[in-house]
Amino acid sequence: MVLTTAARAEHAEENLTTASRLFLALMKRDDGARSLLFALPEVFPWVRHLDDEEVRGFTVELLEALSDAAELGAGEAVHRVVVSWRATARVNADPEQLADAHRPLDGEPLGQVEMPS
Repeated sequence: MVLTTAARAEHAEENLTTASRLFLALMKRDDGARSLLFALPEVFPWVRHLDDEEVRGFTVELLEALSDAAELGAGEAVHRVVVSWRATARVNADPEQLADAHRPLDGEPLGQVEMPS
């Protein structure tokens, strides 16, 4: 739990909205998108284990999640995107896990899937 003033919380939301809109605007320009893609490894060093298409996918999902956090108050979306793509990078970084991930299932039973209630 964090105690803060309403004004301070409002300013934090405004800052997130401004940053989100700025990044989305940059992505619409080739040079801006290129700059963001070059900066990504400094913020998320594990992206080096993603291929070019995956890095672009991560970037788009991250910016969309930032927009959702700013516009809808859905802050967990950013966390989910980062955690999911970091897990993908972790699999890509381990040759055995990557081979398993690409192995065809050939009709193997996958087991029972439990639906959360």
